[in-house]
Amino acid sequence: MNSFEYIFSKQVSWSQNQGIDLVGSKGLRGRPAYTKTLDENLFEPLAKPVINDFSAGDGGELNGTTNSPPKMHAVHSSSALGVNIFHYWLRINQIPKIAAACRLCSKNNTLCQNIQFEKKYPISSKFRYSPNIDVVIENSQKSKYKVFAVECKFSEAYSSRRHAGIDPKYLKLKSIWDDVPHLLRFAKTISPDDHKFSHLHPAQLIKHILGLKNQFGKDSFRLLYLWYDVLGHDSAVHRNEIDTFSGVAKSDGIKFHALSYQDLIVKLSRESRNEHPEYIQYVSERYL
Repeated sequence: MNSFEYIFSKQVSWSQNQGIDLVGSKGLRGRPAYTKTLDENLFEPLAKPVINDFSAGDGGELNGTTNSPPKMHAVHSSSALGVNIFHYWLRINQIPKIAAACRLCSKNNTLCQNIQFEKKYPISSKFRYSPNIDVVIENSQKSKYKVFAVECKFSEAYSSRRHAGIDPKYLKLKSIWDDVPHLLRFAKTISPDDHKFSHLHPAQLIKHILGLKNQFGKDSFRLLYLWYDVLGHDSAVHRNEIDTFSGVAKSDGIKFHALSYQDLIVKLSRESRNEHPEYIQYVSERYL
């Protein structure tokens, strides 16, 4: 069983154990992997501001068609996984807790104020569209880091579908690369196509860095790559790709690090099981 199928089957089994009926990507057609309602795929219902975040994003996560359910209804959805991890801490107003568990700040940090989903930071006015960052933790103006940005990956990191490289139009804007020469040199090796990376999508991470840098400056944000680990060869390849990109980013002074969902959930379980038993039970049973 390949890594994508492992994740897919594990999530389908979870839904069956919960007595949740699934439908296909085209309703009666396609592999049954979509819940009939959004709430069936989430630990708790989305708060209104979070619904607005996703509605304003470009991913179409909440918008289905007459023949197809919304993307976030998929049991292997990375956006649903991100929501199931972060939404709870936003609702109970304990955002510093999840930020610290993600190794984005110290345990005694009190400056994390809000969480937004599908946040956009323009790279340049020359581009019509800006990349959507999965999760952004917004901090007080007193904080050195104005935001903690999180790129979330689940099953799509192991899909057979190839990811895009850097469009040459980005390389033509010399000013956006002035303070990240190593990142520019790296970007040229995956432009226009990326034939080097199998699981990591470095072009996407580069765009996030450029947008965050344009908005806040190079020294005022941290970027986390939060990924789902698997067993065997794919895990080793994914880790090596993360290490390669991390080395490039750190050479330019970018505050970048990676963490697996499993490591995060184990840490949360160890530190918060007594205080938050239902949440810990849900994320542990579903994603460990």
